[in-house]
Amino acid sequence: MVHLAYCDDKSKELGKILDGNKTMVIRGAAGRKIPHSRVFAGEELYFMEKGSKQITAKAIVKNVQNFVKLADDEITKTVEDNNDKLQLTDKQKERWHKKCLCLVEFGDVEEIEPLDFDHQSNMDDWLIIDKIEDVVVGSSIPYSYDKSKFKK
Repeated sequence: MVHLAYCDDKSKELGKILDGNKTMVIRGAAGRKIPHSRVFAGEELYFMEKGSKQITAKAIVKNVQNFVKLADDEITKTVEDNNDKLQLTDKQKERWHKKCLCLVEFGDVEEIEPLDFDHQSNMDDWLIIDKIEDVVVGSSIPYSYDKSKFKK
């Protein structure tokens, strides 16, 4: 599978990724929400800055950590233990203080020729697709969450 992650524009997340300071992204929720347990080492991870409508970087997933039912102190410890890779601001730490966390470490980051993103109304901040062209203007297909379902 291929993944597309939105990067927070206010904290300059994409810039931190491109300059090599940030090598991990986090997603969290009260329950197991995308991409929890659905992203694996070796898969491609594309990035776009929130609000930009352009996909501008890609990387390869190196490692994934999935957590469920974390207590408050475990959430704080998990984030702090990984913050050298996450590079989260205090506001982001607050935002991602969730019981279920997915930490995705990546490498081999490269800037790519910008691809125009074809946003559809039913899309979240992390997409799981067959190929990046499925969400690029001119070659996109209607998005569904079929690829995001847990494997049986």
